[in-house]
Amino acid sequence: MSKKSTESTVTTTEPPARGTTIVEVQDIGKRYGNIIALSDVSTTVKAGEVTCVLGDNGAGKSTFIKILAGAHQHTDGTLVVDGESTSFSNPRQALDAGIATVYQDLAVVPLMPVWRNFFLGSEVRKGVAPFKKLDVEFMKSTTRDELAAMGIDLRDVEQPIGTLSGGERQCVAIARAVYFGARVLILDEPTAALGVKQSGVVLKYIAKARERGLGVVFITHNPHHAYPVGDRFMLLRRGKSMGDYAKSEITLDELTSMMAGGAELESLAHELARTMGDDSEIAQEMAAEA
Repeated sequence: MSKKSTESTVTTTEPPARGTTIVEVQDIGKRYGNIIALSDVSTTVKAGEVTCVLGDNGAGKSTFIKILAGAHQHTDGTLVVDGESTSFSNPRQALDAGIATVYQDLAVVPLMPVWRNFFLGSEVRKGVAPFKKLDVEFMKSTTRDELAAMGIDLRDVEQPIGTLSGGERQCVAIARAVYFGARVLILDEPTAALGVKQSGVVLKYIAKARERGLGVVFITHNPHHAYPVGDRFMLLRRGKSMGDYAKSEITLDELTSMMAGGAELESLAHELARTMGDDSEIAQEMAAEA
């Protein structure tokens, strides 16, 4: 797919056929000296599917993201992209491979218009050097079209992006990554700081990205956000994989139980019951969750 300005061209790449494996992680690990941050982690990312990576703080989610995004190199295992073993030395190499990351703390300029942020760092110019100038109309119209294609109803791309809600800013970042050629979209806890309504908005656009054929890696600690949009679920705890499941292989209750600690939570519930009494409200709640 090609987008053209008067004398400028921005080229994006069509995603592969739905169901095609784009990224495969095989027993990936990361060591920092004697410290093991990640160990024996395996999963796949396919076009037109959402792979959810779940875990609490310290589970290894950030390390996993950084390996896929090219910020860190893995020390163990194999990273396969388009059928070839690879290792990214920097984020640019990951971007060139079509892997884009939208971090929780978005890199936006709040006082700049939405369209300026959409093309931030990749501005389109027209004219002849040294008299080239920004092709403002092209960038505005492209921003409107791309947001509309993602189902984002934004009244005015001239408004400062800082006036948008957190969910809307996340959605603009998703649309931007899609436009600039992402085949794999890594979303770092996009709903963590959002309320129920705005979280629903982001989940809607994650599903929209999947419909457009992207492979989405959705990092979250909330199984209730992951399950409605996820096709595959990989759980991390203390740097190790607790399993990699297709949606048909695990229920929301099972996913929630594994996230909560399962046997560990049940053991804690019994301990609370002994020390506080079986009738205590906290003990009853813990037992119900276990």
